[in-house]
Order: sequence, then C-alpha cells, then structure tokens
Amino acid sequence: MRTAKAQLVKYSRKAHERGLTAAFGGNLSIRVGDLVFIKATGSVMDEMTPEQVAVVTLNGRQVSGVRPSSEYRLHLAVYRERSDVKAIAHLHPPYSIVASTLLTGELPILTPEAELYLGRIPIAPFKPAGTEELAEVVAEKIREANAVLMERHGIVAVGKSLREAFYKAELVEESAKLWYLSRK
Repeated sequence: MRTAKAQLVKYSRKAHERGLTAAFGGNLSIRVGDLVFIKATGSVMDEMTPEQVAVVTLNGRQVSGVRPSSEYRLHLAVYRERSDVKAIAHLHPPYSIVASTLLTGELPILTPEAELYLGRIPIAPFKPAGTEELAEVVAEKIREANAVLMERHGIVAVGKSLREAFYKAELVEESAKLWYLSRK
C-alpha cells in the first residue's frame, strides 16, 4: 500500500514537471488486487502527498477517507476491460489535446519507438469529463490499444506498472507533437 502511494506521488510530480498536465488536471492510478489507488479529488499533481491518494474497490466503493478523482469511473472501466492493466496514466498534455481536435480516427504513428510501444493511438469522441459515457468510450477504444486520445480532453495510457503507463503517455505526447510539427 505504501509503495503504491509513493509511486503515485513520484509520477504525479514528474507529470507536472514535464508539462504533461497543469493545475488540477490529470490523474494516475495503480491496481493492487481488487483495490485501485488513485489521486484524490481536488489534489494538484505537483503537490501530491501520500495522504492525497484515495483507495476504491473495482466496483467503485470508497475505502479511504479521501474521495477519488472525478475520473475514477474511467479508471475502473479500463481495469474491468483489461485484466492485464495494472496502472493508468490519464494526463492533459497540450499537443495531444490539440491533435485530438484536428484529427479523427487515430493519431498517426511517426516513430519506430511509438510503433513498438503503442502500436496505434485511437481517438475517442468527446464525452463530458467524469461521466460513465466517457468511461465506456475509453474502455471500448483501449480494448486493443495501449493508449487513447480523448477529444478535447487528454490521454489515457496503460501499463503493467505505473512507470510503463507514464512513459507510454509521454510517448503519446511526443507523437502528437511530432505530428503537429510535421504538418504542412
């Protein structure tokens, strides 16, 4: 439990430092058995502490004294859809958000690294943040992908560890930036 919280603090701060999210945006989670550790609602990623990590069950019951992020439904839907996923990075990086407004279908893969680690990056249509509708559309898109762009919202990337999910999210942002800069 302490390790999961420490990892969430470490990668939350790293996400903010690298410009992958700002202000109250974004959240990370780790699945440990039937429990999900996730950023608490109202927490700011660059100021995260272990006390700002909420814990919920896979069916959404709050276990901790702090409320989970409003996006907990999205995280739970992905974990239910993909039993191989042990961590999720949901971030709001600028190039990914811009690309999601200019493209439909998928973000083009431009580098061998992105092809190797991501394969494809589908774009989920806009649904309001924190809703079951958003959770459902992302869970459907992530079924056969390791990352999804959400129109006008950000990224969801998955992994067998938080480290893996975080670096996949960073790779999505690099891919979006390269695509954007390569446009003529």
